[in-house]
Amino acid sequence: MANTFHVNVVSAEAMIFSGEAEYVSLPGESGELGILAKHTPLITRIKPGSVRIRVPGQAEDEFVFVAGGILEVQPDCVTVLADTAIRGADLDEAKANAAKQAAQDALVNRDSKIDYAKAQAELSVAIAQLAAIAKLRQKR
Repeated sequence: MANTFHVNVVSAEAMIFSGEAEYVSLPGESGELGILAKHTPLITRIKPGSVRIRVPGQAEDEFVFVAGGILEVQPDCVTVLADTAIRGADLDEAKANAAKQAAQDALVNRDSKIDYAKAQAELSVAIAQLAAIAKLRQKR
């Protein structure tokens, strides 16, 4: 257990994951981040995408989709505070495709800059969610 650290993935609705891990990877604002035990302290924003958590003794990694948020890294603890977080097993491709289509329609029929910015954000989350679903499928 010397090379493990505690990981919490929390959304506004619930605690999604809490446990020990050997490795965590997730989409940071400036690129993909990989976190190991004793990592230098860090706070950064995260983009919509996949959080992969390697749990000791488990054959497959835990997989969580986040729609953005904040990452805090301490030497023995990593906390992901996500705007929205969905366990990999709970991802719904049909729902993500519908959200993508709705956002694309809103971009075509835009009325104001506020609607446009919101539609762009929703589109990027839907695209990231579909990419996460594709990545999860490849691992199975």
